[in-house]
Amino acid sequence: MLRFNRLEKIIGTEKLEKLNEKSVLILGCGGVGGYVVEALARSNIGTLIIVDFDTIDETNINRQITALDSTIGKKKVDVLEERIKSINNKCKIIKIDKFIDTSNLELLFNYKIDFFVDACDTISTKKEVIKFCLKKEIDFITSMGTGNKLDPSKLEITDIRKTINDPLARILRKFIKEEKINNKITVLTSKELPIKTGERTPGSTAFVPSVGGLLIASYIVNRFI
Repeated sequence: MLRFNRLEKIIGTEKLEKLNEKSVLILGCGGVGGYVVEALARSNIGTLIIVDFDTIDETNINRQITALDSTIGKKKVDVLEERIKSINNKCKIIKIDKFIDTSNLELLFNYKIDFFVDACDTISTKKEVIKFCLKKEIDFITSMGTGNKLDPSKLEITDIRKTINDPLARILRKFIKEEKINNKITVLTSKELPIKTGERTPGSTAFVPSVGGLLIASYIVNRFI
């Protein structure tokens, strides 16, 4: 297809077709996850399983790719579905409009998953994702915090044991130590010290979550090819 011609020039026809055979699940389609979905849709991934229970809010507009005046109040998965179809109408889309936590996480694994992206905000769910993916031998990446950060150049993909200046990663490092997990746990993280705002809800930018999402998508595509 002409729409993927520029990618095909770099990776070749065989690898482009290989991408089309892959299925990726994205849990959480906000600031990071939305950009993961967007980049994978533009990379000829054949099946995208998008999981989110949230609706678009005005406060999302500064950082989420689906958030516009015209989409406020709409379901994120519905807006993303329409967007993906406009990019590649041959992409298979599976929408899961549910709030996923430890009580129902297992239902996600009823689908064929070649790669699992955890871009959710709930720590207990993130812990369970790690355990499930390791148990079922599914390749995965977990997004750490991108809030209260200003410098996208400090983002990196690494093993969780190598993370610094990331409060969320600190919690999960403790968890994998207590659980005696020896496997590599791949995460997106920022080495930047969080900016202290004095507020419970973190601040955010248009460029840190988005770059994080694009880095994850790049990592997945390169793993596949």
